Amino acid sequence: MSAEAPAAGTPISISFVGATVTGTLSGNATARSLIDQLPLTLSFSDYGGQEKLAELPEPLTLDGVPSGDDADPLTIGYYAPGQVLVLYYEHVGYFRGIVRIGTFDDLAAILDRGGRFTATLSLSA
Repeated sequence: MSAEAPAAGTPISISFVGATVTGTLSGNATARSLIDQLPLTLSFSDYGGQEKLAELPEPLTLDGVPSGDDADPLTIGYYAPGQVLVLYYEHVGYFRGIVRIGTFDDLAAILDRGGRFTATLSLSA
């Protein structure tokens, strides 16, 4: 795989017991540094009734990305201060440290995951 993600994005899957959710990672440097770590099995938990988050084993680069952003439902984000991958299921306002790195396709599957759960992120064919 080349170091550059295709312009249309890089397809991924997020698999957990009972479901697989598809998504697309963008071409920014932060998303590319996540792609370099895939596949990853992460432990997610709910935060604030608006997002599922999981600590990453390695930080992602912030080269060339804004210092902050907001996130809509179905956004895959990176929250740099916590070194966490975030699956947003509610809109959150602007926060320093949020970097949008992609989108996922099934809001209900993520929203319905209660408590802690393990998911594997991998590149899709």
